[in-house]
Amino acid sequence: METTLNNETNNTNTSLKLIEKYNEVFQGFSKLDRDERLKSLIKLGSLTGEDVEFLKAGSPIDIELAEKFIENVIGYFPMSIGVATNFIIDKKPYVIPMAVEETSIIAAASKTAKWLREKGEIKTEIFGQDILGQIQLAVVKDFLAFKSKILLHKEKLIELANMEVGKGLVRRGGGVNDIEVRHLKRPDGKDMAVVHVRANPCDAMGANIMNQICEYLKPKIEELTNEKVTMCILSNLVDTKVTRAKIIVRDVEPELAEKIEEGSLFAELDPYRAATNNKGVLNGIDPILIATGNDWRAVEAGIHAYAARDGQYRSITRWKRDGKNLVGLFEAPVILGVVGGVTKLHPIARMSLRMMGIETASELSRVCAAVGLATNLGAIKALTTVGIIEGHMKLHIKNLTIGAGAKEKEIPIVQKKLEEILLMTKRISLHNAIEVLRELRDSKGASSPQETQV
Repeated sequence: METTLNNETNNTNTSLKLIEKYNEVFQGFSKLDRDERLKSLIKLGSLTGEDVEFLKAGSPIDIELAEKFIENVIGYFPMSIGVATNFIIDKKPYVIPMAVEETSIIAAASKTAKWLREKGEIKTEIFGQDILGQIQLAVVKDFLAFKSKILLHKEKLIELANMEVGKGLVRRGGGVNDIEVRHLKRPDGKDMAVVHVRANPCDAMGANIMNQICEYLKPKIEELTNEKVTMCILSNLVDTKVTRAKIIVRDVEPELAEKIEEGSLFAELDPYRAATNNKGVLNGIDPILIATGNDWRAVEAGIHAYAARDGQYRSITRWKRDGKNLVGLFEAPVILGVVGGVTKLHPIARMSLRMMGIETASELSRVCAAVGLATNLGAIKALTTVGIIEGHMKLHIKNLTIGAGAKEKEIPIVQKKLEEILLMTKRISLHNAIEVLRELRDSKGASSPQETQV
């Protein structure tokens, strides 16, 4: 007992020292130049010297590797990758790599995480462990007889699947563990049967192995039931493995808490708002999935399907006042992998996992949920206070400046003028940037930008 308490105390002390180190490194991090940021991440232990050399070289990934990923390869599409800072999730500090093209996502996530670091906490957990595979029989002659035969022999089917296809999963503590039968009534009045295969994929996303398991069971089921299987495929609606993230913000100003709660209720009741709300959650999740080589399309499909599981599309987050606190909850399937496929082959994906210190799919899923919920909080807070334009467009000004054709020395001058315009009019456009640049060059006798430059 005494040993356990001592270990817990030591772990807590280590965690507090690490958090203190993170706070020190990330103080003013956004104001550093790229070289200084990289040095800070080396100091923190998130990057190695080799990682930095790789990043500085422009990620010169061998084109032969691309040939192994997809077909008809012609090259790579580079995307900016940055880090979200200040995240303390389950009392562990994280550097969050995010590959994304949209302005303000990383800045907003980091800003919200700082607020939470100072006044709140993020907790995560996962319910369930199984992914789902589907074996469809478009028409069955006698559904009840079919179901009876499958359930009578399901233990044998599970045993065969684990012995022949899922043995690698079994060795790692996973594998097929259940088979269920569903009934769907067709429009023509006939019966459709769907066999659900449940399996624990361990640290793999599991799509390929689940598809192989279902294909393996296809002839077994046909022989057993004398019915015809029409399709075998995994499902991305994995309500058997749900990730939950919870955020508690303490001593929130009552008016702000009420606004955020009302903004959340809007997304719970209205599918038009829910769609944009959930897109904002995925602003925090997708960039991590891309950085780690995970299938963001599968995750999005699962999240959206889960959001509509009761017949109406709803928010996957909700925010409520609890006394002086504000409490937020994210709940949805986030099915990821840290082994197999691109995750282990792509050097950026490997580096991203190392940066976070993540070794299990479960932890990656929980981190994604936490960042998605924090991003959602930042968006609702902005929408219900200053509005989305002020923060987002202020960060977008640099893109507009470059798009107008400004040269290196002109960029800070044009940006400053555009910030003044935004402050006065609450809106900004590429046309404004072009006009400001034209006036600047006219005042100096330089050639003016043309609309055709854009």
